[in-house]
Amino acid sequence: MQRFALALLICALPNAAAAQGGAPAPIAGEIRNYGFALGGVLKKWEEAFQRRFPQVTFKDTLPTSDAAFPGLVTYQADLGPNGGEPSIVEALSFYETRGYPASFVVVASGAFDVDGRSNGPVVFVHQSNPLTEISVDQLDGVFGAARNGGLDGFVWTPAGARGADKDIRSWGRLGLTGKWKDAPIQTYGHGPSGTTRFFQLHVLANTDKWNPNYKGYVETGSKQIAAIDKAGQTLGAKHMLGNELATDPYGIGWTTMSQAKGIPGLKLLAVAPRGGGRAVVPTQASFRDRSYPLVRNIYIYFDRKPGAPLDPKLKAFLSFALSDEGQTLVADGNYLPLPAAMRREQLAKLD
Repeated sequence: MQRFALALLICALPNAAAAQGGAPAPIAGEIRNYGFALGGVLKKWEEAFQRRFPQVTFKDTLPTSDAAFPGLVTYQADLGPNGGEPSIVEALSFYETRGYPASFVVVASGAFDVDGRSNGPVVFVHQSNPLTEISVDQLDGVFGAARNGGLDGFVWTPAGARGADKDIRSWGRLGLTGKWKDAPIQTYGHGPSGTTRFFQLHVLANTDKWNPNYKGYVETGSKQIAAIDKAGQTLGAKHMLGNELATDPYGIGWTTMSQAKGIPGLKLLAVAPRGGGRAVVPTQASFRDRSYPLVRNIYIYFDRKPGAPLDPKLKAFLSFALSDEGQTLVADGNYLPLPAAMRREQLAKLD
């Protein structure tokens, strides 16, 4: 753990630049943040950081994650804190103004069941269903459809292609027998959202090729509920879980634990990673250690020309966010701190 504090010191000490023959790089100036506030975590980072580097000031514009890339693209931001992955339009906009992709570090994991904290997808079936686990590859077969490619960032690549032979449309294809064998699978999940974009990225090769019978819902109580549906919220995920999936023996749905709390009649599935490995039940512990394969990331994006050094004050601040103290503040904000190995990987991106 001491190496994280050491990494912060190395990037901050004036001697670091002097050792390369240049003038010491001061940790001073303004850092402009556009995006979201990480549930108050960003402000806590800033206050703790300024106690060490009082010559650094912050200018924050933090309405939503959706502001992160517009702020970067229009040169109004140094850092873009974002609770999800960029859309193709966001990624392309940055590339078209710079000629290279945006850089990023992951600074936290999304929460297990705290509402509004970038919960990762979890999978449910009807309580009578004998299935206990499913792999990410099988989720692709169940929820996805044949495709001739997939997106890698904004690049369309044949690496994401798969044929209709991988479609899973009956329960027998998942190993069930008897009355289940030939029964068709009905799929449920979320409509357009950041969580859905994450599911598409990690399960559907970053495409929108869904099973034709897929029914999409939005988070109950969210701003995405239409005015005419405010009373009944029939297009909300809680309605989907309690009134459809819980009454459909042949259904399978993905949602978040925060939306599924207190809803009876459902059975939670363990999920195995793509390509093989043991299935892991989603829990607070498996989200924290990231053994569950569908944990979401909290990002900070920034502009860094390939091969160019990172601005010293940005490097110092991002290093602090990944330090022991920074990750303690992550937990205080009801997000999950990163495992040690992942923190090392993210710190290495700053060199």
